Amino acid sequence: MQRTITRRTAIKATAAAGFPAIVPASVLGATAPSKRINVGAIGVGRISRGHDMKEVLKHDDAHIVAVCDLDTVRLAAGQRLVDEAYAARTGRPYSGTRIYGDHHALLANRDIDAVLISTPDHQHARLAIDAIRAGKDVYLQKPASLTIAEGRKMADVAKASDRIVQIGSQQRGMDPWPQFHRACELVRNGRVGTLRRVEVGLPGDPSGPAAPPMPVPPNLNYDAWLGSTPEVYYTEMRVHPQHSLENRPGWLRCEQFGAGMITGWGAHHVDTAHWGMDTELTGPIEVWGHAEFPKSGLWDVHGPFETHGRYANGIQMTISGALPNGVRFIGDDGWIFVTRSGAVTASDPSGANTRPPLEASDPKILTSVIGPNEVHLMQSPEHHRNWLDSIRTRAPNAAPAEIGHRACSTCLVHWIAMKTGRRLHWDPAAERFIGDDEANAMLSRPQRARYAI
Repeated sequence: MQRTITRRTAIKATAAAGFPAIVPASVLGATAPSKRINVGAIGVGRISRGHDMKEVLKHDDAHIVAVCDLDTVRLAAGQRLVDEAYAARTGRPYSGTRIYGDHHALLANRDIDAVLISTPDHQHARLAIDAIRAGKDVYLQKPASLTIAEGRKMADVAKASDRIVQIGSQQRGMDPWPQFHRACELVRNGRVGTLRRVEVGLPGDPSGPAAPPMPVPPNLNYDAWLGSTPEVYYTEMRVHPQHSLENRPGWLRCEQFGAGMITGWGAHHVDTAHWGMDTELTGPIEVWGHAEFPKSGLWDVHGPFETHGRYANGIQMTISGALPNGVRFIGDDGWIFVTRSGAVTASDPSGANTRPPLEASDPKILTSVIGPNEVHLMQSPEHHRNWLDSIRTRAPNAAPAEIGHRACSTCLVHWIAMKTGRRLHWDPAAERFIGDDEANAMLSRPQRARYAI
């Protein structure tokens, strides 16, 4: 009853204020309004438009009712995208998508059941925690956090709640890449024999030129965009393109906002590796390696690199840009290699000589039948569909907060090994390095008080 009153009151107040009201869900399809999941999208740039909102908009039992962004140009474009999608579905004009420039205001809207968080990496953990505390179910883009400390806090808050929190590790879904599930299930059932090594291939990033200060665009709340990270001058190369919603943003190559490809692609591939290794809730016990970092220019994330990790079960993981983009499981009796649609190597950056998405040392491995008494990994549909199903049933989803955090924390442990350049001993239970104060200092970063978790 309270929720019904609140919804009616909110619609009346919205209309009185001149904003478009939330259109009754009955106009959008056969699903009853009371069964529809009202979704708010926080961050509506490249990833949200091309992936997160795009996938949710396909489903009749979900309704994106609000969008939020710190850039008003992107905010308006996000609103148009959603309005036009529903207009195309219904065959009539639609203008029901609310807009917010502050995620706190969106989270205060009690008509919203769940949120998509598709922001830069440095905002992930804080926004997820805010959303969980506001009683929303959460789809959180990977990587789970900027630092290990933030990720642990997010996972703990999720665990203590009754909210559905799913990390965007979409390689776990059967659509569009069922080969990852197949590879991990074969490995877990011993089709390569005892697993000894795992090789993870993912690229580095190039350095960039120096970028002089620029005036902050009037459409961007730059202070809020920086969030908990230090105050630095604005330049477009540090944030996102002002005249494109599709081009890759510069923040991906700035260590202030993320660790580079080690967490960008690594969060996907390390999660897949953990799935096949049966180490989803732990991490390595020893890490070492090296990387090249730019010596000048604005972009400062790692370039070419190779790192190694050893797990308590004896399996060794190697992550390197010199390896094909994907995951290779190597056992006593053979190997399995899995990638998305074709592997790109440092020697073939164009991807002209790609490989099949699933390979094995012996093709017979790939046709092996998993018996009824063997390990059967969770089969989930497309990742956003799995999230919506989990919200509806309250059943566990394919990539909960703890598993997403463990994949991200492993990537960050490898990044810390890159930065220190020495062998480190990691306690995955305590989530601290053993006897290394310098490395432990990298588990967190100072936060600006206004935006601190």
